[in-house]
Amino acid sequence: MAMSSALHDPLAQAGQVVLIVDDIPDNLALLHTTLDQAGYTVLVATDGYSAIERASNFMPDAILLDAMMPGINGFDTCKLLKENPLTQHIPVIFMTGLTESEHVVQGFQSGGVDYVTKPLQHDVVLARLKTHINNSRQVHQREQMINAAGIAMLAFNSSGQLIWQTPLALQLLQDNIEQIDSFYLKIREWFQHAEAQSSLLVSGIKQNLSLTRLVDTKQAANGQSNHLVMIQTQDTIPAPEILMQCCGITPREAEVLHWVALGKTNRDIGEILELSPRTVNKHLEHIFSKLNVETRTGAVSAALGRIKK
Repeated sequence: MAMSSALHDPLAQAGQVVLIVDDIPDNLALLHTTLDQAGYTVLVATDGYSAIERASNFMPDAILLDAMMPGINGFDTCKLLKENPLTQHIPVIFMTGLTESEHVVQGFQSGGVDYVTKPLQHDVVLARLKTHINNSRQVHQREQMINAAGIAMLAFNSSGQLIWQTPLALQLLQDNIEQIDSFYLKIREWFQHAEAQSSLLVSGIKQNLSLTRLVDTKQAANGQSNHLVMIQTQDTIPAPEILMQCCGITPREAEVLHWVALGKTNRDIGEILELSPRTVNKHLEHIFSKLNVETRTGAVSAALGRIKK
């Protein structure tokens, strides 16, 4: 295992915990020393099951996981970590001497965000750790902000599988969707035609639900897309008159924002309001300026926040 000098970065590593999982004591010792010198708090495990237990108990900021171990291997360990709601958000970086493409693909398919090859270059390990921990914390902070705003939001991977949801979204689905498997099947079919349809109306037990696809976020390590979907009941989508009063915008701008909240594209809005796409864009620019936001999603979130006050 190659050794390189580790620079201490107190701002980046302050309070951050890394779990190392490897069945070879010498590997653990060398990597432990490097991470300790870099300012991380280090946990160790020598097999997959103890790694899962430690991750659940201590909630590390990242996991460095050996791919090949006796008993349960690293790939299956990662799958179990990602199936557990407590640990599924923790970034897993594989350490492996396996460089064939099928092994790299297997690592990503099991839920890993990156891999480093043995013998390890410790400066590379430190750089990858810092990047993935920072990315993970930004995502976690975004989720906390969405939860605090009381917005019903779902996140799906590119296959249409649910990976995260806000408490309000869970409540809306429990109250209105009788066959949840059929609901998720409809989501997957919707994503296949996402370019032509930015919103989806689902009939519910108590209320109809309007689903709006907001953004696609790229995971740099494996290139997969995650889809954010906002859920609104039809009676919670604010009327233009309410938007105009709460947001300090003109009647026409309120109409545009109303249809944005319903998930309509600029082209759709232009056809509905008999406006040119350029005029719709100009109204959106004014809305963004008045609400101090930069995106359609931000405008809807800001408007909903003002209405709730």
